Amino acid sequence: MPFTPVRDIEVYYECRGSGPRLLYINGTGGDLRRRPNVFDSPLAAHFDILAYDQRGLGQSSRPDIPYTMADYADDAAALLDAVGWESCGVMGVSFGGMVAQEFALRHPTRVERLVLACTSSGGAGGSSYPLHTLPAYTPAEKAQWNIPISDTRQDAAWQAANPTEYQALIDLAVAGSQMGANEPNRQIGARRQLEARAGHDTWERLPSLEMPVFICGGRYDGIAKPANLEALHQQISGSQLELFEGGHGFLMQDPRAYEKVWEFLLGR
Repeated sequence: MPFTPVRDIEVYYECRGSGPRLLYINGTGGDLRRRPNVFDSPLAAHFDILAYDQRGLGQSSRPDIPYTMADYADDAAALLDAVGWESCGVMGVSFGGMVAQEFALRHPTRVERLVLACTSSGGAGGSSYPLHTLPAYTPAEKAQWNIPISDTRQDAAWQAANPTEYQALIDLAVAGSQMGANEPNRQIGARRQLEARAGHDTWERLPSLEMPVFICGGRYDGIAKPANLEALHQQISGSQLELFEGGHGFLMQDPRAYEKVWEFLLGR
């Protein structure tokens, strides 16, 4: 499996597919070992996809030093250098959308088209849920917290009416949390990533973006709320905005979402 030196760390990445080049930047806790991932999505049929585990996450290095959003953006640029890509389409999801904003602002010539999914600008445009403030939940407790805020339709009434489906969501989240749970510096990397996320604020700089931008998210997302997406849209001149039937996981919930993403990335 491919690892490459990227600035001060080793980054695990995968590159598969054919078609226009697409850098995919995953969200909080992203780990390419967790399936399904972007290579299992409809995008895989349309693009040459480069995806990676960001610093502190997955199989990439987890140094116990402060991380910044600039670090994450510059990691992405250095990864493109490592694989020989001068420019490409970029899609960032959730925390990955925050990184994608910073990347596009710091390295604009490398971004041909930009997709910002279920994310926020920080600052006056609103922040995504402050995950760094959560208590030390067990995996099951974290799932129980996450389910109704990730999709506000899945509230206490829905849980009571759909106990089997609710328990399946908890079980799925708990199983996913076990991936690499005992690896060295796992908790350190996760904490450092959340610390960087807490400092995210691109709001004042967003009007400088000139590449085509598509902003998308779920109507029932309580983590990156629709109002935050609308603020991004208003701050980025010429951007497109579309909301879909889903929560923070709208890409998996609404079949139209990926279709709209690939049409935008292909310039249709």
